[in-house]
Amino acid sequence: MNAFLQTTLTFPTVLWSVLFAFCAIYWLLAAFGILDLDFGDAEPPDSTAATGVLARFGLGGVPLMVALALVTFFGWIISYFVQLLLLGQLSGALRLAGGIVTAVLALAPAVLASSLLLRPLRKFIARLRPAVPPSLLGRVGTVTTPRVDEKDGMAKFDDGGAGLRLQVRARAPDTFKRGDRVVLLEYRDADNTWRVISEARFNR
Repeated sequence: MNAFLQTTLTFPTVLWSVLFAFCAIYWLLAAFGILDLDFGDAEPPDSTAATGVLARFGLGGVPLMVALALVTFFGWIISYFVQLLLLGQLSGALRLAGGIVTAVLALAPAVLASSLLLRPLRKFIARLRPAVPPSLLGRVGTVTTPRVDEKDGMAKFDDGGAGLRLQVRARAPDTFKRGDRVVLLEYRDADNTWRVISEARFNR
């Protein structure tokens, strides 16, 4: 037990331990109802920039904290065993340099493992989302993610309330950037997304 705690609280594992502890506390508070946990909306309204980045690495389509929890978990596992099996045998500047490299490079396999694990989970969460009425066809909205293309993107549409954020896609070669005005053209039930075109093209 002492060896486990020592490894967990030793650089670089301690960095991932803190991040993983933050995610664990979040889920604990969510379990007790102190924080909202809504699988029906995979993109929190105040995190469009973060979710846009995550989507580019195959981590989109699920709640932000689910993706972060998985990445931090795998990052912690990787750094823990590197520290236990390799860095613990080093000393001085060499150990510090190895720790810095491990802390940074652990992110890549952590993201890859999380992306693979999220593929089936993403389909399950899509089934939990409430159906969007077809009456939204033709509605104009604003792109909220850095980019909308064939694979990723979100836009916000006025629904008379707080606004409706939808997963949108653009057929190649069309692409859109944050702030562009788009129109809902087609609903795709298979992946719960909408095909959009530019407002200017729609009004021709």
